Amino acid sequence: MRRTNNYSKNQTIMNPTNKFEFQELPYSYNALEPSIDKQTVEIHYSKHHKAYYDNFMIAIKGTDMESMDMMDIIRNISKYPMAVRNNGGGYFNHTFYWESMKPNGGGLPTGKLKEAIIKSFSSFDEFKKQFSDAGKTRFGSGWAWLCLDPKGTLFICSTPNQDNPLMDIAEKKGIPLLTMDVWEHAYYLKYQNKRPDYIDAFWNVVNWEEVARRYETALKSLNIK
Repeated sequence: MRRTNNYSKNQTIMNPTNKFEFQELPYSYNALEPSIDKQTVEIHYSKHHKAYYDNFMIAIKGTDMESMDMMDIIRNISKYPMAVRNNGGGYFNHTFYWESMKPNGGGLPTGKLKEAIIKSFSSFDEFKKQFSDAGKTRFGSGWAWLCLDPKGTLFICSTPNQDNPLMDIAEKKGIPLLTMDVWEHAYYLKYQNKRPDYIDAFWNVVNWEEVARRYETALKSLNIK
């Protein structure tokens, strides 16, 4: 599978609704260094993420899901076997995760997203603390999320295993804007058992332009100006 060497903020990448394709990584394996090392990205993407995709395709083979939209499957996940929930969630979540990062990322959000974060969490630093804590305190494997609720308010949550806030089984449902993988395979090669160190490094590669784009799209879907 070909990998792109440069990230372009204008390109459409990793769309999990595109006929269940396993899209190429939007940057090279070493592009997130030193925050996330080349070996971790390569194994995480080509082994873990690819396995979720392959097993998801096996799970839906010969069913009506083969012709469905990925979002419809995710939003109605309770109707489907656990193999679809685990592997479909793993496929979707990892796709979303790769898009949430970029080379030379980090810094601060701007514009409407920045205003919304400050409105919801009082400051960017407080948001960053709460999001980091969601990742640090997630017992076992899972994800931390920044989401938009149906009223247009931002909130932070975490989900276990390969669940996400779009699923109808989620404790708190919303539209995801940013995610951080806190499964051990996301950080163990470089950070071993020091999950907080990985979380600190994650902020150096956040793709705020993509998060802002998702925020604007989510507002439109809710008919909120």
